[in-house]
Amino acid sequence: MGKPHVLAIPYPAQGHVLPMLELMQCLAKHGFKVTFVNTEFTQERVINALAGKDCIENHIHLISIPDGLKPWEDRNELGKLTEAIFQVMPGKLEELIEKINGSDNDKITCIIADQLLGWALEVAEKMQIKRAAFWPAAAALLALKFSIPALLDDGIINDSGTPTKNQMIQLSPTMPAISTSHLVWACIGDLTTQKIIFELNVRNNRSVQVADWLICNSTYELEPAAFRLFPNILPIGPLLARNRLGNSAGYFWPEDSTCLEWLDQQPANSVIYVAFGSFTVFNQIQFQELALGLEIANRPFLWVVRPDITNKNNDAYLQGFKERVATRGRMVGWAPQQKVLGHPSVACFLSHCGWNSTMEGLSNGIPFLCWPYFADQFLNQNYICEVWKVGLRFNHDESGIIKQEEIKDKVEQLLSNKTIKARALDLKEVATKSVKEGGCSHNNLNNFIEWLKT
Repeated sequence: MGKPHVLAIPYPAQGHVLPMLELMQCLAKHGFKVTFVNTEFTQERVINALAGKDCIENHIHLISIPDGLKPWEDRNELGKLTEAIFQVMPGKLEELIEKINGSDNDKITCIIADQLLGWALEVAEKMQIKRAAFWPAAAALLALKFSIPALLDDGIINDSGTPTKNQMIQLSPTMPAISTSHLVWACIGDLTTQKIIFELNVRNNRSVQVADWLICNSTYELEPAAFRLFPNILPIGPLLARNRLGNSAGYFWPEDSTCLEWLDQQPANSVIYVAFGSFTVFNQIQFQELALGLEIANRPFLWVVRPDITNKNNDAYLQGFKERVATRGRMVGWAPQQKVLGHPSVACFLSHCGWNSTMEGLSNGIPFLCWPYFADQFLNQNYICEVWKVGLRFNHDESGIIKQEEIKDKVEQLLSNKTIKARALDLKEVATKSVKEGGCSHNNLNNFIEWLKT
């Protein structure tokens, strides 16, 4: 018998590709052969961002299939992307598996699919291949999705997933409360997109039932109530490159590692690290208020400014801003975030609260300033501010803008709060222990690996 051969297929978004590839790096270290299936569009971005770096284990083979959209179509239109994926990718995946199994001595022994791609689990079942679902975000969010039937029965949402009224809900007393306006499918795009995403979640709730395992990039100690509510979800996180003493791979933008040298020159616990993930887009007014807020905070800052972070193609900075902050501000297109957050000069993380960023910040004992944009980021903010108490949220003005004075004030409040910093360091220990030998996540991952080998 040949090597165990895993086929992994993530949802084609940065926050999904990165942790799935991290999991595959772990499996490759245990001797597994891995075929990692991106969409063609995602594959090109990942390869370009790697730019010849040797960050991926030898046993991982990156391969691509079409996502159903034309090359020029906007992948940020999630409703359109989701529909195209469902129409095209199941057939393409089946063809790929048949091709691999017909030509490779190491036939595919298991398919690990993103929970958002429930159809891939159905393909695996049809082809009589072992299957596992991987959830890259908070267990609480998956619990929320699994609770859709109860939300319908209680009249909290209608058949399209639209909240019947704006209210706060809580799945259990020790889980974060969330506004119905921030249900993950209710804060993405327009009403048509929201309905598509809601129906996707309903469909995936059925598809995941054919999975042999349901694993999650979280840890029991951080979300005990969610794991008690749905004990079939098994935590194996946080999945971070440093836990296997390696480098991150799977970013969509090339990293500017020169910012690490810049951080070396800054005092300990002095730098505001500012990064908003791969989706956040600002209008011109908000972008400039953020820039001015960082300027008047009068502290060193490292700001990740993607080329597409504003809805203007021209230079969005106010005239003279770059010159005024040149001695203490550094702007980069993309940063090696795990290394940045582990740097001793970083004092806090001004974040969109994506789950990967949340896990990376927690695992380094960094306090948060929370600026969620969409989807699960509001739930993660509630964890950070209300449950774990390791961060502060911003207040918007009457026109929905976070003003420069608010940014300056919250920076000062956070960095003068020793209690928040102490809690952040405590949670760092919690997250670190879970993935070390004897920890719950470590044990779950080992059991999963043993099952994959059988």
